[in-house]
Amino acid sequence: MSSRDEEYVLARMSLEEHLKELRYRVKISLITVGVITLILMVAPADLSFLENPLIFYKPFISVILEYIRAYTLPEEVELIGMRFLAPIELYLFSSLILGFIISMPVIAYEAYKFIDPALYPHEKKLIYPFTLAFSALFTVGALFGLFLVIPFLLKASLLFYGIVGAAPLVYVTDFYSLVLYTTLLSGLAFTLPVVFVLLVRLGFISTSIIEGKRPLFYFIIFLLTAIITPDGGPIADFILFLPIVILMEVAVKIAKKYEKERQIQRRSIFTKVIEPIKCPYCGQTIPGNSIFCPKCGKSIR
Repeated sequence: MSSRDEEYVLARMSLEEHLKELRYRVKISLITVGVITLILMVAPADLSFLENPLIFYKPFISVILEYIRAYTLPEEVELIGMRFLAPIELYLFSSLILGFIISMPVIAYEAYKFIDPALYPHEKKLIYPFTLAFSALFTVGALFGLFLVIPFLLKASLLFYGIVGAAPLVYVTDFYSLVLYTTLLSGLAFTLPVVFVLLVRLGFISTSIIEGKRPLFYFIIFLLTAIITPDGGPIADFILFLPIVILMEVAVKIAKKYEKERQIQRRSIFTKVIEPIKCPYCGQTIPGNSIFCPKCGKSIR
């Protein structure tokens, strides 16, 4: 076998290994979503049913939907089913979406672990700060969407019922779909800054993709917020748009600090490309993946 054939086999094996790792990470994520979804659908919210097991108890999802309805649904709006199977569809759909929302920290952790083989030892230490920051921002974003964006969006939509002279009768599936999708997308939108900082920190991108291109970048962000809040008008869009802009500006400042600490090394997710760098103290070229300068002995990390 020639050296070229050996390189091809090794590359093919490496790709197969990565695909196997990807399947494993996706499997863990799907199992997590499935287990949490099943718990929401089946687990009782009140253990008092043990006194009379024959009664139909309320599962967790029922209590969650009841709370969402009580907090966000305007008094003048009446929910209707229209289709006989609509409640069952809502029961399954809402359990799955909420299962996905609750599983987001695990999904973020598995996504980070997938690129773990391409990272240096000091970069692998970022996994827990990243997961914590991602989870915190996702939670804040989801709560922001649920408690601020959704109520404003619904009240703004009601104005048009009066304009056209329509009674505010809303399909129950449409109402909960709007609430759950907006909550999920708001949470994901709030995680953009931490993902941006991580990609800059790992050297996959640089802050130049935003600096000097802010009008275009934030126009795209505004379009995304308009998709998240389709029925609330421009005011609802700005309510979600402004905190994302603030978070992104903070993320740019944090990312620039990482760029100043060392020279960014771009690499593929699947292969490491180690380039010589220069010591920031004495200018000596440091080959390979050395941490200390061979001339002055100072750490460059």
